[in-house]
Amino acid sequence: MIGIVCHLDVVPAGEGWETDPFVLTVKDGIMYGRGIVDDKGPACAAYFAMKRLLKSGYQFTRRIRLILGTDEERTCSCIETYAEKGEIPSFAVTPDAEFPVIYAEKGILQVNVVSDVPSSVFAKGGSAVNMVPASSSCVINGKEYSGTGRMAHASKPDLGVNAVFEMIKAMDSGSVDYSSSPLLSFIGKEIAYTGAPYYTGCSITDESGSVTANPSVLSCDASGESLKIDVRCPVSYEMSDIVSNLARLASPYGLTVEIVNQMAPLYKPKDLPQISLLTDIWKTCMPSYSGFKPEYLNKFTEPVAIGGGTYARHMPNTIAFGIQTPWEEDQCHQANEHRAVRDFETDITVLTEMIKGLN
Repeated sequence: MIGIVCHLDVVPAGEGWETDPFVLTVKDGIMYGRGIVDDKGPACAAYFAMKRLLKSGYQFTRRIRLILGTDEERTCSCIETYAEKGEIPSFAVTPDAEFPVIYAEKGILQVNVVSDVPSSVFAKGGSAVNMVPASSSCVINGKEYSGTGRMAHASKPDLGVNAVFEMIKAMDSGSVDYSSSPLLSFIGKEIAYTGAPYYTGCSITDESGSVTANPSVLSCDASGESLKIDVRCPVSYEMSDIVSNLARLASPYGLTVEIVNQMAPLYKPKDLPQISLLTDIWKTCMPSYSGFKPEYLNKFTEPVAIGGGTYARHMPNTIAFGIQTPWEEDQCHQANEHRAVRDFETDITVLTEMIKGLN
């Protein structure tokens, strides 16, 4: 059995949309909507590829199964349940990343930096742990301060602007004393000015890339204080070392670090025959995508590692393949998520050729 594994859940819409994020809107040949890239659009493209092959009379020698989950953006418990109770494909692809083929995915670690002591300030920011927060606010001594950022996927925090940090910087520029809040003090002194790779206090790199972190959901009120942080860890490093280092940084402020969720990294040999097959399909279809340049045939044809996480690490025999092109602006978890109709048709072609090749 050949599997195509997609997810139908999405992150919160967030702010900054120019169309209704939950109504598919087509303008000038571009489709807009939350999930059009991550991952409802690819799920539809896979479905259409299967339907078109059936209609054409194509002779299948393998069964093809489209597997749809609804908890990918949180813990992937859905696909873990399927892997435990369902039939495992001989080989499966999840079109929930980017091209070319993904041979490695960093480990994912989500922690909560907390204080159980009631806070004298009220602060909030962010809406999901795997999104760069777009807004944040704080009420202290009867005055309100805020920060405005730009959403991005947590695996690529450098593509966004962290609203929690913008709020801290605004408070600093106004000489606001927030020392009564252990958590705001920790953010301001330890991580707000350090740069995306170093929010954990670690600077580690291997072939899968550097450690990144996204301080994402802030909460301070009468019940205590907390900051959720999403960390993407290079495949050859221990996530426990990052937790220990964060705990060391947080301890002087009376804060503790709790592990909320962790997912082991994924690593596949680059010389797998399926990787070679998928790479050839990508190279053949690449010129049909918007923005293609001939030099990309030499630049974007080798398997890559990513900081994002997909179902591939939770389902045996599975690898991520597509659906964003490597030269386009990342759309995942962004406002005004969109995809050209032309590129959606090419997505269907890619997945059709993938099914035929694996078949």
